Amino acid sequence: AVDIDPQAITATESNALKNNVADKIICYLPEQFIPLQADIVLANILAKPLIEMSSSISALVAPSGALVLSGILAEQAESVTAAYQQHINFNTLVQQEDWIRLDGLAFPTE
Repeated sequence: AVDIDPQAITATESNALKNNVADKIICYLPEQFIPLQADIVLANILAKPLIEMSSSISALVAPSGALVLSGILAEQAESVTAAYQQHINFNTLVQQEDWIRLDGLAFPTE
């Protein structure tokens, strides 16, 4: 997990302990982050940074790994999907009111 807010890191670590998954996650502030690939990557930020960071975010997803994007307004879903189309196959779009969540899988390596 990477977040710019130290309180979010603390909350994530606390929740992981409560749910017995603390040994399965690593939490970082951006300046501490070590690039790696994960089986599941979640990003809950607005569409503009999701689009701007699409290459960086896609690179964090392991081959055939899952990517979940949220914080997207319905009218922005097509632009976000297009930014990731070379790396991610989005197979699910979930809408709640004006907000969208996109779920997809990274293309496997050949």
